[in-house]
Amino acid sequence: MTPLLECGPVTLKAGSHNLVVQGDVDFDTAAALAGAGSAWLREQPAGSLVILDLTGIEHVSSAALSVLLEWLRQARSVNVVVQKVALSTPLARLTAVAGLDALLPAGD
Repeated sequence: MTPLLECGPVTLKAGSHNLVVQGDVDFDTAAALAGAGSAWLREQPAGSLVILDLTGIEHVSSAALSVLLEWLRQARSVNVVVQKVALSTPLARLTAVAGLDALLPAGD
């Protein structure tokens, strides 16, 4: 895994086909996290399949959802296919409350 960002309590790492977030995303870290992940997505070839792994986020806020939505928008704009979005239990709950869970690819 290649480190892309270490911002306070949050780290973002990239594998060959995935982004992995660890730590607690808040409004102080969201912009840097969204930017680093978006830059990685822009580097992927069109048609690539990627996985967004947010299982390492335990304490959530709407900032984490904002980052996720930005990454989905960025992926779509560069024709990268998000094959799966893996969510931590707290983030999955927040996503369901926000009515966004049905919009996310669950993968296999």
